[in-house]
Amino acid sequence: MILTCPACEQSYFADDESIGREGRKVKCASCGHEWFERSDSAEVGEAGLTRGAHERYLEAVRLRQRRRSRTVAIAAWVVTAALFVGAVTSAMIWRNDVVRMWPQSATAFAAVGLDVNRFGVEFENVERSRELRGTMPVLTVSADVRNVTRRAQPAPHVRVGLLDDFGREIAHIFADVTPATISAGDAGQFSAIIENPPAESFRLDLRFVTQTETGALRAESAPES
Repeated sequence: MILTCPACEQSYFADDESIGREGRKVKCASCGHEWFERSDSAEVGEAGLTRGAHERYLEAVRLRQRRRSRTVAIAAWVVTAALFVGAVTSAMIWRNDVVRMWPQSATAFAAVGLDVNRFGVEFENVERSRELRGTMPVLTVSADVRNVTRRAQPAPHVRVGLLDDFGREIAHIFADVTPATISAGDAGQFSAIIENPPAESFRLDLRFVTQTETGALRAESAPES
C-alpha cells in the first residue's frame, strides 16, 4: 500500500502486513508528523470490494495538484500586485521625467493632486514695470529661470499672458530664455516687452512652453488672411 503524509504530502510504499487489518500509528520520516493509518483491506465497500492503494494514491496526487495550483495563483497575484505598486511608485517619483516624455500624462498626475515640472525649471524674481517710451506705454516683464534639477536643462520658451480682473486672457507674448542651456542649479533670464498693453490688464500668467508648442500657439493666434 502507499502511505501519504497529511502534513507534507510525502508518499511512502508499505506492506499491508506492516499496517495490519486494524491499522496503526505511523510517523513521517520527512517532517516527523504522526497519524493513524488504516489498512486497505479494512476499507470494504457495499459490494465487498476493497479500495485499492492506487486509487488512494491518485486522490493524494490530485489533492497536491489543487494545493499547488492555489499556491501558484496566489503567488501570481502577489507578484502582479507588487509589480503594479512598483510601477505606480516609480511613476510618482519620476513623474517629471514621465511628463517630459509623455506630456499628456500631466493631466493624470494633476487629477490626483501631484505637481509636475516637465521642464525642470522654475520662475524666480518675477518683475513687471510700466513706462512711457515717447508717447507709447510699454509693459516690461522679466524673471529668472532656475534649473531645479541635478543636470543641465534646455531652456524652454516663456509665454506671458495678460489677464483682466476676471481672469480672462486679453493678450500674450512669447519670450526666449538665455542661455539656451541652463546648468544644474544655475539660472537663466528672460525679458518680454509688450507695447501698448491693454489698460484692463491686471495680472500675469507665466508658462513654460517648448519651441514646437510656441510655433503651434502662434499659428493658432495668427489672424486669418
